[in-house]
Amino acid sequence: MPIKIAVIGAGSVGFTRGISRDILTVPELQDTHFAYHDISEHNLDMVAQLMKRDIASNGVSATIETTLSRRAALDGADYVLSFVRVGGLEAFATDIDIPLKYGVDQCVGDTLGPGGLMYAQRGIPALLDFCRDIREVASPDCLFLNYSNPMAMLTWACNKYGGVKTVGLCHGVQGGHWQIASCIEGWARKHGHIGPEETVSKKEVDIICAGINHQTWYVQVRWRGIDMIPHLLEAFEMHPDFSKTEKVRIDMLRRFGYYSTESNGHLSEYVPWYRKRPSEIPDWIDMSSWIHGETGGYLRVCTEGRQWFEHDFPNWMEATPNEFIPEKRGEEHGSYIIESLETGRLYRGHFNVVNNGVISNLPDDAIIEAPGYVDKNGISMPQVGALPLGCAAVCNVSISVQRLGVEAAVHGDPELLKQAMMLDPLAGAVCNPPEIWQMADEMLVAGEPWLPQYADAISAAKTRLSNGPLVPTKDYAGAARLTVKSIEEMEAKAEENRQRGSESDKAKAVK
Repeated sequence: MPIKIAVIGAGSVGFTRGISRDILTVPELQDTHFAYHDISEHNLDMVAQLMKRDIASNGVSATIETTLSRRAALDGADYVLSFVRVGGLEAFATDIDIPLKYGVDQCVGDTLGPGGLMYAQRGIPALLDFCRDIREVASPDCLFLNYSNPMAMLTWACNKYGGVKTVGLCHGVQGGHWQIASCIEGWARKHGHIGPEETVSKKEVDIICAGINHQTWYVQVRWRGIDMIPHLLEAFEMHPDFSKTEKVRIDMLRRFGYYSTESNGHLSEYVPWYRKRPSEIPDWIDMSSWIHGETGGYLRVCTEGRQWFEHDFPNWMEATPNEFIPEKRGEEHGSYIIESLETGRLYRGHFNVVNNGVISNLPDDAIIEAPGYVDKNGISMPQVGALPLGCAAVCNVSISVQRLGVEAAVHGDPELLKQAMMLDPLAGAVCNPPEIWQMADEMLVAGEPWLPQYADAISAAKTRLSNGPLVPTKDYAGAARLTVKSIEEMEAKAEENRQRGSESDKAKAVK
């Protein structure tokens, strides 16, 4: 019997089309039945048109149903993929704009910080509703593969409160792995280990990466039998591009001894040192791409991408369909996990799961990201042991924020939410307690349409904001904010924008 895969949030064209292509590259999975669900019928229809054309062009027997009913999509599903952004771009804008009034300058705002915490308050109740439906109508052994951010907090809530086995998936490890291989190539050439024309591929560099999502550390890097950890700082500092675009990551490598998975812009907002003083932020970022630290960069790119897809959709339908061939298969873990569970072929990747002793000096209840193996028997997570003390300390600060954020979202507790914001490294570096309390009130009120569990707290926050006294706020646009491009401006680089829109990793195509 064909397997059924439900995709929740299927209007996300990059993720949905890419993962569907990757799954249908596997011969044994080419009869898969996909159930695409989204709350936007318009977005759902556009993605389904593209995928049905891809399927017809490749001559496979896969089928697609689209539905606005989540339970219908989940009914009998063997696997569920989540790509949702609760509140869409409207809510996302408040995650960036309100903290700026208090001096909190975020690049992405989807993992930690005030933005990431509010994103979790919207997303956790929604995903717990998904879990309820999965328990009630999906196949008994259904596996929930969560791609939605904030990855750790959402996956934590689903495993603790949702009653569904949930694994979080991210592409950060793969991206950093490629960077490390590129740096080793330059280092090896300089030191005479390879010839002028030789290259170093990612496959030649063996890694162990462990930590928490978006703060995962390459604790082992080996190439040709050489332990490369002692040489990575030199290798990155001499790289012609990364030495300019990854200054935060390189500084963390310099001070903690290990390279971190996440981009310069992401990492800069998870720790208290690089975005606390507006005058210093430009010293740590690079404006060649949003991912290197631009204020509100991901919001801008997502806004442009949605507008571009609407505008350019007829051209997408005229373009060459995706090919379901191994050379075009992406690196997202989801398709490989499903392939391994269904066929028994071994896959090694990095997965977000409940710790339970995998990393010995992080809490057992936390969601950690670590190497795992998948085959017909399931997903196996070998013990990593202890992280280096400094790396573990950085992760443990974030885990404390995540734990408070999860409990706040589940119970609609504004005190826990505000405590999470106080303990957040960036918010704590920039704001005093009264500012954090008022900022949280503003964000709760702005998020009212998506925060039903906070009805009473939002009513109280409105009263406080109306009656005062209020702490003063700033008219601050951020240290490095760019305006959203118009359709006319994007037309100048139409093919680049088309390519970026088709990628799940929005930093991959356009630099």
